[in-house]
Order: sequence, then C-alpha cells, then structure tokens
Amino acid sequence: MRIVTWNVNGIRAAIRKGIDRFFEKINADIWLLQEIRCLPEQLPKDWNPPDDYEMILHPAEKKGYSGVATISKAPMTEYSRGMSGNLDPSDLEGRVLTTKHGNITLVNTYLPSGSSKEERQIYKEEWMAQWREYIHPLLESEDIVIVAGDLNIAHTENDIWNPKGNSNSSGFLPHERAWFSELLGDGWHDLFREYVGPDQKVFSWWSNRGQARAKDRGWRIDYVLGNAAAKNAIKSVEIDRQGGLEVSDHAPVILDIHSS
Repeated sequence: MRIVTWNVNGIRAAIRKGIDRFFEKINADIWLLQEIRCLPEQLPKDWNPPDDYEMILHPAEKKGYSGVATISKAPMTEYSRGMSGNLDPSDLEGRVLTTKHGNITLVNTYLPSGSSKEERQIYKEEWMAQWREYIHPLLESEDIVIVAGDLNIAHTENDIWNPKGNSNSSGFLPHERAWFSELLGDGWHDLFREYVGPDQKVFSWWSNRGQARAKDRGWRIDYVLGNAAAKNAIKSVEIDRQGGLEVSDHAPVILDIHSS
C-alpha cells in the first residue's frame, strides 16, 4: 500500500499547477493533504479527485486558511476530527483528521506554525502538548497506525540546511527539537529517518525567498510517524522533490508498506 502526505499550499492553486499529474504519477492508495485552504463549495466545479477515490475535507472555519483532506482508494471510515483537549475542541482551524482504512489508522495532521508572531508560537506549543496526548493511546494498537503531515519542526541538524543560522527560528528552537525527541521516546518512529539513516540531508520544504529551492536550502518538516506495527511494515520511504518545485513549496513524502 502506498500512502502519501503532502502540504499542497492551497488545493485550488495546486490544481492549477498540475497536482493531477502527480496523483497519476505517484499513484498512491491514500493521500493525506494539508493546508488545503478551501471550503468544499470553493473547489473548482470542473475538478474531482481521481476516479474511484473518496475524499473527506476537513477545512478550517476561516476561508483561505489551514485545513486538511484525506483522499483514499481504499475503503475509508472517518474516525474523528480534531483532538481532545480545550485548546480548539471543535478544531476550527481544521488541523487533525483521523480515518480508518481496514487495519490501518491514519492521523492527518497540520501542526500550527509559530513563525508569524509570539502569540502563535505560544499557541503552537500548547497545541503540541495536547496533540501528543491525543495520539499517545494509538501507540498501543497492534494494527498499523501512521501519524503524518506537516509538523512544522525540523528535528535534527540533518533536517535543515543551516542549523546554526536557524537556531532561534520557530520550527528549530531547542525546546521544539527536544519535544520531538520526547515524541519519538514515547514510541513513535520517524519512518523516513529510520529508512534512509541518520546522516542524509533530504528536505521537504523550501522558502520562496532567495534561491532556496534552486540551491536546495530547505527544511524537513513533513513526516510519516508510525507505531511498532507500521515500522515493521515498511517497504520504502522517499521524498519527491519535484512536487515541491512544480506544485507546492512542500514536497510529497511517499511511504510504501506491506499491508494485509
């Protein structure tokens, strides 16, 4: 089974830029999309997901902001929207969508950015704590559980092109990186890093400023995390940089697993 996570930086813009080509080329069974920035009625009238796929949109209440969507060829059941906790109990920002696909549970996640202002950094860190609590019980499942999406944190120095220059930047703050280590300490596996090894510098997001894309000056902030069952099912994990050049400022992360 092939599962892809991709921050599309606006689904309507991604459609205009040719995301359908990547749907066809990558041919995933399940797509987890973040930052769709679109209400259902705002989707282009002449566009539909690929044939034989079902789509669940979980948009933000605010137009043109945030939101996630899961598109699946495999039979899909919506399990929940949002996460438990008092921070955003109705998930008005459209950040978490949990679905079940047979013996696989997927948590599509768009973790808030804290780069715009201090208040959002505080919100981000409160959100991180509640989200960690929400996903923790899923570790105990004997079935495959995958938590995937744009987590807006580069974990190690090999996940960012200029670690020293970004040591005070939201997304690479020491306490954010420590929190990510604790998350993995809970039992989650960074499936891409465990597959490619600790030393490779492969990025999934590039700034639109300067020549960041051309010079591959990026961050790896898009993840597929898995429980023990997911780790044992890995066939391969890769990042398709071309998608981050043609369609979005993020690249799709492609996970292939053995599934019953």
